[in-house]
Amino acid sequence: MKRKNQPSFYPKPSDISKKWWVVDAKNKVLGRLATEVAVLLTGKHKASYTPGVDMGDFVVVINAEQIAVTGKKEANKKYYRHSGYPGGLKTEAYADVKRRFPERIIERAVKGMLPKTRIKFLNQLKVYAGSEHPHDAQQPEPVSV
Repeated sequence: MKRKNQPSFYPKPSDISKKWWVVDAKNKVLGRLATEVAVLLTGKHKASYTPGVDMGDFVVVINAEQIAVTGKKEANKKYYRHSGYPGGLKTEAYADVKRRFPERIIERAVKGMLPKTRIKFLNQLKVYAGSEHPHDAQQPEPVSV
């Protein structure tokens, strides 16, 4: 006997609850940490995940200055950006970025793992170089990555 098509579950805004998570990046591998953060931001860890709805949570990453990379990336990894003009390619070594802006390393790794049409998830990512963050009022729960 053939069943009739059942309507899919599509959550209403009242069905969505956003939580706050805190992730400690101390001595964690960059790529592995970025994938876990991207899953939390997109909401894929929830049973009620729906691709067309923003189900993601807020993520606070602390100790970004103590992130680790594997292999020879500490010496060889480069970050590139282009101004759009001829000869406008800028190159910066991983060590220089880590020294000047350690938050950007994690932000850029997570951005690369998010859907390209849903970059608004980056607004829910907060990255801090040290162990202090101003989001205690939101009562973030720790996540082990």
